[in-house]
Amino acid sequence: MLRVVDIVDGTTVDGPGFRTSIYLAGCQHHCPGCQNPSTWDPMTGEDMSYDQILDRIEHNGFDVTFSGGDPLFQVDSLTGLAEKIRGMGKRIWLFTGFLFESVAADQRLSKILPYIDVVVDGPYIAALRDTSLLFRGSSNQRLIDVAYWRATGQIKIWESDF
Repeated sequence: MLRVVDIVDGTTVDGPGFRTSIYLAGCQHHCPGCQNPSTWDPMTGEDMSYDQILDRIEHNGFDVTFSGGDPLFQVDSLTGLAEKIRGMGKRIWLFTGFLFESVAADQRLSKILPYIDVVVDGPYIAALRDTSLLFRGSSNQRLIDVAYWRATGQIKIWESDF
């Protein structure tokens, strides 16, 4: 079970192309100016089973984005879901307030990385807000190409092909 605040079908703001974005409850970063402060409370939203979420993803047919809140506050359950989504052939993006290096170095948090294509990392910083940025709100946030990192151990910024 996962605590889900919302699922948005067919969005284009949380990664390339049409996506199913799953907004998960819980965040302790509490970034000033956050666009989703209602997701901070880990008890907001509703409990949803893998099957409920997977049915919605399958119905939509889109790639998937995990957002929130911070999805990594539910990483144990989310990793199992990510594995199933990857098994459906879907690409997955993950937004987190943690820095990628911290996620990769953490034994528990890093278990989700084999299933993720791009991590949008770092806290939102209102003073660095830039509405011209692709798929992120402040200039400190990075689009990490996780497949490249898995292959090389090096961090590379994801590059848009559209």
